[in-house]
Amino acid sequence: MKTTEILTENKQKNKSKKSRFKVPHVFALLFFIILIAVALTYIIPAGEFDRVEDPVTGRTLVVEGTYENVPQNPVSIIDIPGLIITGINEASAIILFLFVVGGSFRIITSTGAFDAGIRAVTTKLGNKDILIIPLLILIFAICGATVGMTIEAVGLVPLMIAFARSMKYDAITGMAIVLLGCFSGFIAGLMNPFTVGVAQQIAGLPMFSGMWLRAIIMVVLIIVSSIYIIRYAKKVKADPTKSLVYELEQKQRDNALELNPDFKLKLNHYLILLTFMSGIGLLIWGVITKHWYLEQMAALFLAMGILSGIFAGFSSSRIAEEFVEGAKSVTLGALIVGIAMAITVALREGQIIDSLINGIASIIMILPDFLKVISIYLFQNVINFFINSGSGQATVTMPIMVPLGELVGITRQTTVLSFHLGDGFTNLIYPTASTLMAYLATAGIGYDKWVRFIWPLVLIFVAIGAVFVVFAHIIQY
Repeated sequence: MKTTEILTENKQKNKSKKSRFKVPHVFALLFFIILIAVALTYIIPAGEFDRVEDPVTGRTLVVEGTYENVPQNPVSIIDIPGLIITGINEASAIILFLFVVGGSFRIITSTGAFDAGIRAVTTKLGNKDILIIPLLILIFAICGATVGMTIEAVGLVPLMIAFARSMKYDAITGMAIVLLGCFSGFIAGLMNPFTVGVAQQIAGLPMFSGMWLRAIIMVVLIIVSSIYIIRYAKKVKADPTKSLVYELEQKQRDNALELNPDFKLKLNHYLILLTFMSGIGLLIWGVITKHWYLEQMAALFLAMGILSGIFAGFSSSRIAEEFVEGAKSVTLGALIVGIAMAITVALREGQIIDSLINGIASIIMILPDFLKVISIYLFQNVINFFINSGSGQATVTMPIMVPLGELVGITRQTTVLSFHLGDGFTNLIYPTASTLMAYLATAGIGYDKWVRFIWPLVLIFVAIGAVFVVFAHIIQY
C-alpha cells in the first residue's frame, strides 16, 4: 500500500513538474515579438527608398539604388499599446469578416443540414473515405492557383472540420485540407494575379509566362500536402489521443448533441445545402469577375446564414442567438489577427523595413555567384515575416531583386520564381500571416498546436522550393 502511495505521489510530482513548462499564451508570444520589433527600431538604422507610381499599373514601386538613411525614429516601449490598437484598426476588415463568417456558419451548422449531408457522403464512400482528402486539396489548389484564393476560403473551414470529425479525424485535419489546398495552388502561382501577376509585370515579363514549371511545382505540392495530411489523419483515427488538439476534440464531443443514426436529408436540408453551394458559386464568380474582397464576401456569408436559418424554420430570435454565439467563438482569433498586425506597424513606424531589405540585398551581392539564387529565395522567406502581403512584397522587393539577379546571370523568370515561392511557404507558420491567423481563429485551434503540426512540412516545402529555384537557374528558366 505504501509503495502504491509513493508511486502515485511521484507521478503527481512529475506531472506538476511538466505542467510548469507551458507554452505561453499566444497573446504573450505576440507581445514578445512586438517587443523585439520595437528593440530593432533602436538597433537598425532607419532608411528609405524613393518610390514612384507605375503609370501603367498605378502601383507604387521602389526605385532601385535610391536607398538612403533617414533620422532615427525609434518606437518607444510606451507606444506599444498604441501600436496594438493601430494594428487592430488596420486589420478591422479581416476582423469584421471573421465575426460575420463565424456567426453565419453557426446558423448554418445548427440547422443540421451539414451533419446529414456529411453522413450521406461518408456512407457512400465506405472505407475509401481517405481518398476525399487529396480530391479536396486538388479543388482548393485550383482555386488558389487561378484566382489567388486564400482568405476567401476561411468560411469553408467549419465545414471541412465537421467533415473531418465525421470521419474520426480532428480539427487540424479539416483546417489543413483547406489551408494547404489553397496555398499549394497560391504558392505555385499558376495564374495567381496577386504574386506572379504583379511580379511579372514589374519584371517586364509576359503575364503568366513560364507556366509549365509552376504547374509541376503545384502537382508536387499537392502530392506532398496530401501525404502529410493523410498520415496525420490516419494516426488520429487509429488513436484519438495522438491528436494535437485532443482537448479541443474532447470538449467538442462533450458539447455536441447526440446525432440520430437514422437522421436523413429532408427538404429543408436540401434547400440549406443548395443555398450554401449557390453562395460558394456566387463567391467564386464575384472574386473572378467583380474583384470582390472582404466586405462583399462578408455580406454574402451573412445572407447565406440568414437564408439557412429561415429554411430551417428558425425564429428571428433563434437566428440572432446562433449568430452571436458563432461570433463569440472567433473573438480570440480575431484579436490575434489585429495584435499580430502591430508587429508590422512597429517596423514601419521605426522606418526600418527598407533598411532590412537594403541590408540583406547588400549581403547577397557579396556572396559567390552560385549562392546568389538561393540567397534571393531565402531573402524572400525572411522579408515575408515583415511584409506579409504578396503584392506588397512584390512592389518593394522585385525592383531591387530583378537588376541584382541580372548582374549575376539569374533570369528574370527565375527571380520571379524565387519571389513567389519565398513569399508563400512561410505564410503557413509566421504569426504575422493574417490569413493563417484568420483560419486558426475560425477553427478554434491554438497557434502553438498548429506550429507543432506544420513546422516539419514547412521545412520540407522550403527545401522543395530551393530545389526548384536551383533547377530553374541551371536551365536558365
